[in-house]
Amino acid sequence: MQGTTRPLGVSRPDLAVADLPTPEEVFGVRRIGARELVVYAIGPSLIALGVSIGSGEWLLGPQAVGEYGFIGVGWVILVSALLQTFYNVECARYIVATGETNTIGWGRVPPGKALWVPLSAFIVIFAFIAGGWAASAGQGLFALVNGRVAESDEMQQTRWYAIGLLVVVFLIAAAAHRVSRALELANWVMVVTILLTLIVVDLAVVPWSVWWEGIRGFVTPAAPPPGISATQLGGLAGFTALASGLNWYLMSHYRDKGYGMGWRTGFIAGLRGGQRELLSTGVTFPDDERNAALWRRWYRLLMVDMWGVFFVGAILGMLLPTVLMSQAVALSGEQPTTATVPTFVASALAPEYGQGMFYLMLLIGVLVLFSTQLGIFEALVRVVTDAAPAVSPRLRGLIESDPRRFYYPFMIAMLVVISIVIHLALPVALVQFSANMSNLGALIYPFLLMYLNSKLPRPARPRPWHYVLLVLNFLFFGFFFVNFVADFFGDPLIVF
Repeated sequence: MQGTTRPLGVSRPDLAVADLPTPEEVFGVRRIGARELVVYAIGPSLIALGVSIGSGEWLLGPQAVGEYGFIGVGWVILVSALLQTFYNVECARYIVATGETNTIGWGRVPPGKALWVPLSAFIVIFAFIAGGWAASAGQGLFALVNGRVAESDEMQQTRWYAIGLLVVVFLIAAAAHRVSRALELANWVMVVTILLTLIVVDLAVVPWSVWWEGIRGFVTPAAPPPGISATQLGGLAGFTALASGLNWYLMSHYRDKGYGMGWRTGFIAGLRGGQRELLSTGVTFPDDERNAALWRRWYRLLMVDMWGVFFVGAILGMLLPTVLMSQAVALSGEQPTTATVPTFVASALAPEYGQGMFYLMLLIGVLVLFSTQLGIFEALVRVVTDAAPAVSPRLRGLIESDPRRFYYPFMIAMLVVISIVIHLALPVALVQFSANMSNLGALIYPFLLMYLNSKLPRPARPRPWHYVLLVLNFLFFGFFFVNFVADFFGDPLIVF
């Protein structure tokens, strides 16, 4: 540990300075080979992927393809996934280099923490509090338990199922030794089950012509199809891969995993885990040859985690459900609607392939939407737990000594609020709202990232073309948000 500090930005204490740990030291292994990479290093991408293969991939993408086909829709999906994966890497860059989550780091950007920290927590809560991800999971679970899709007068029962799943998320977090590790393991099981099952089912029931149409739609630049609304297309862009400009709300798992300087700043423990002090101020590394070499190793692990796992999984997670939806539309002769899309594929395939297929698709739908529910619900609580000590000295003392004293009571409070909010609209309508609100973040956070990452130690700073891609995030997702707002209050800027 070096006895110096490094200033970064405004209104937050200087960063302490210490050497980067080695990956072997963090993960407790002799060397990082292929096995160690899978068992120890990969993880935060799986939590993000569990959220990714969810509302966008199971609801919004299939609904758009079912109504309008692949051409013009698939291209938006691919561009969104590419831009979001790159954006994730830039968000994680700051965390790995400082051990601070983005929620705290925003407070270093002028004019300072009094604006950016509470505003950021508010935007994330406002975007996801609608709970469409929870309501959709409840709708799928109702059908799985009862063997049929809920009627319009049974929607209240589906909401009780959704609330029950929120309680399950609380129990998973509470029972864990380390919350991030519990989420990783849960998503290992769910994501692998979802992708393998969809691959087998798609190969069995989807004609090669539909596969080709889906792949061609992904790689063919084309204008959006006529008739698709700004809200639909903006929601699809926002929730493809993750949550566009708000993706940073899930990147704090790199700190808890111990990536880079995150190993020196602590993690959020479960009620059964031994608590380690969670620092509210980060630690960065000296600009010397040894630490530059270690940074390159951590950055390579980050790239494998994000591009090798998250991006590939996100593309498969969108392609597989959308080609299946296209075949379901062809078999049923009907179009999915906002009310029916969570259970449409199961209902459409049942007459042709039997009740076994009906229940299998419902089970996959529940896993898809529950993995989203697990990641989003926990992240809402995590963002506020990270933000609170940055703006309140009283909470700082409470959270630094044991963040669980804030984390779990706040999770209960959020459970109650979301349980109320999900009564306000149909699940998919709530998801479309959340997806479009996530695009709001693209108007703000790419520029905050540019500021923060440009002030990191030299080995960790982005290259010039990284800034260009951050601007492209702003332009692409920002356009969809502005068009959504115009559509919400009157007429969209562009009619497709």
